[in-house]
Amino acid sequence: MGKPSTREGAKVAADAVSLHTNPGESSRDNYNETEILDTPDIAIDDLPPNYTETAPMLPPDIAPTPAPSTGRAVAQKPYVEDATFFEDRNTGTQYWLARSLEYPDALETHIRQLAAIPPRPFIKLVGTHTETTRDSKGKTETKTVTDFDVSVELTPYLYSDAQYHRSWSYMRTVDNSEKTRRGTILRKRAPGTVQNIEVGGDPKPTLKEWCHRYTASHASLKVFALSRRMVGFDEERVKNRLRQLVNETNYRGHLKVELVTKDSLVECYNDTRINHWRLTTWIQMLCIFTLMFIFTWPYLWLRTKRWEVVVAEWPFSRMAEGGGKEYVSISEDQWYNMWGRAICKAVLEKRQKVLDQSDLRRAEEPEPTFETGNSTVDGALGLFRVGINAMNEVNRHLGWGGDC
Repeated sequence: MGKPSTREGAKVAADAVSLHTNPGESSRDNYNETEILDTPDIAIDDLPPNYTETAPMLPPDIAPTPAPSTGRAVAQKPYVEDATFFEDRNTGTQYWLARSLEYPDALETHIRQLAAIPPRPFIKLVGTHTETTRDSKGKTETKTVTDFDVSVELTPYLYSDAQYHRSWSYMRTVDNSEKTRRGTILRKRAPGTVQNIEVGGDPKPTLKEWCHRYTASHASLKVFALSRRMVGFDEERVKNRLRQLVNETNYRGHLKVELVTKDSLVECYNDTRINHWRLTTWIQMLCIFTLMFIFTWPYLWLRTKRWEVVVAEWPFSRMAEGGGKEYVSISEDQWYNMWGRAICKAVLEKRQKVLDQSDLRRAEEPEPTFETGNSTVDGALGLFRVGINAMNEVNRHLGWGGDC
């Protein structure tokens, strides 16, 4: 999908649809980047609930439909009676196939329900180094070793009030000047648009119009896509501070800091046998192992018409009327103050996990003491803890994680 041409400070498009009936207000004062702020620390008890474990964090269903087999509403995704559902476990991308979604009203309702579910952005830090070994025959082998792989989810900070599902999210259709697939194979702008200038063009279509165009198409293979995005987040500022944090531990390996977004794409295919085949795992693997993808991939790419015209945007911040910046929950600096110590501790401990509130609490608490009542055992545990702390201090001074 093409990148939106609208700036962060621009007003929301006229046809943008709010995804929440009770939009929340910012819990922070307006923020002006030209002013020097004394960023406060945030208490652990004030943290929003864990997105992956707390049910109230889930967005409300729009006109939830109970599944007949269970008698309860599906919280994570809407229920479609005749749908075949696929999901990529790595990226969270969802694929829907249902004949009922080939009717414009049903498709529009389905897209609105899916847009109410937020994307899941993660700040991810990965440190690696290479080790070269030589066997008895003199043959050298080089392998990559992961020193740490630490992630922190940003989804809870897209809500001003997670318990009541209040956020600043909205749904919009693409502008005429955006290069994207509009029922085509290649990305293009709307007719009558040159670069970012509209020359006597019509107003951009609404979601209802796009749904009607999709269902009216006679293409044998077609797909209607929804993109979810976090906007208003200063990614480079956070990355630079995290790189500095890891470098201060004297880490000498290869550090990668990135923003990874899961659940960012939903695709609704028309219900055909070929579309079922293209999404079936064992058929995909068969095409790879037999090299049939050399023929199947070009065929599917040339035959499939794509509508990548709807975007659900979840602001982390937005421009205030006075020219400053306001945040839906906390700022980037406040997030760093909250998570910096826990991230540093996880890096030094060479952990590989997604950090949660328990890691925040553990980073603020003193090291636990173990008293078994046996002086010999207690002494051994004490020496072990001292040894671990000494190793961390040596790493800080001499460096660690370098290639060898």
